[in-house]
Amino acid sequence: MAQIFTPRADARLRLALIVGAGLVILIGASAFAWVRSGTAWAVGEPAPQPIPFSHAVHAGGLGLDCRFCHAGVERMAGAGMPSAETCLGCHDRVWNVTAQFAPLRAALARGAPVQWSSVSRLPDHARFDHSAHTQAGVACSTCHGEVQEMPRTVKAETLNMGFCLDCHRDPAPNQRPAAAVMARDYVPTDGTRDLRPYGLQVQRYEHFGVEVSPMTRCSTCHQ
Repeated sequence: MAQIFTPRADARLRLALIVGAGLVILIGASAFAWVRSGTAWAVGEPAPQPIPFSHAVHAGGLGLDCRFCHAGVERMAGAGMPSAETCLGCHDRVWNVTAQFAPLRAALARGAPVQWSSVSRLPDHARFDHSAHTQAGVACSTCHGEVQEMPRTVKAETLNMGFCLDCHRDPAPNQRPAAAVMARDYVPTDGTRDLRPYGLQVQRYEHFGVEVSPMTRCSTCHQ
């Protein structure tokens, strides 16, 4: 029986199949790398705010404590955002620029909260408790970066599940003494810490014969 395709056509087909398979692998690998990159998670991108707010001025230049604006960070799941009363309580006296603070005055007149844009908001299926982390000695900068150096607040970490699990598996390098959680001049130790004061060397349990730490249990963050 005569050969239907020439040897050249056969070689071209094989080359096309090899190149096609290579492209599929390359595209898949590129997509895999991209979804885990900072770009995919908007790292370094500022969020539009109702007024031009600078952490570099407030937390850096003026040295305001994080809790001045984020009052719930040590007591509640949500850190809280500053109210119009908080902002205007200072700015009515020290730097009153009417045009810039108009959104705050409007919110105050309506009795409504200021519509701040969060750069670190987690999806609804993830549960995060600020008070649990601050009480465990985890500093704000661990997740939010050096905000005191940010003229415009940007996302410093991906805050994806891998980022959280890396810390949950080995929290000691990210922990500080309780009194230094809000300190900006803290010098890290070597990471060898007794975690008992923070309640983190909790008992493990077995699930189908596999020992699982509560720090990495799915239900800890997903409920």
